[in-house]
Amino acid sequence: MNTKDAYTQKIEAELELVQAKLAEFKARAKSLTADARIQHAKQVDDLEQRVDAMKAKLKELGNASEDAWEQLKDGVENTWGTLQSAVQDIVTNFKK
Repeated sequence: MNTKDAYTQKIEAELELVQAKLAEFKARAKSLTADARIQHAKQVDDLEQRVDAMKAKLKELGNASEDAWEQLKDGVENTWGTLQSAVQDIVTNFKK
C-alpha cells in the first residue's frame, strides 16, 4: 500500500467516526427544547456541510496522481481541521 492510499484510508476511517457522532447528535436533538433544537439543527447542518466538503476533498485526493496528491494533502488537512473544530463545538454546546 502506498502512502497516498494509507493516508486516504486513515482520513476515511476518521470521517466515519465523525459521521457516527453526527448521527448521535441528531438523535440527541429529539430530547431538546424547541429553542435548543433550532440552535442544534443549525450546528448539525453546518457539520453536515463540512462532512460533505471533506468527502469532496477525499474524492479529489483519490483521483489525484501519485505525484499530485502531496499538493492536495494540505487542503485535506485544512478541511479536516475545520471539521474537527465543528465537531468539538457541538460537543461543547451539548455539555452546556
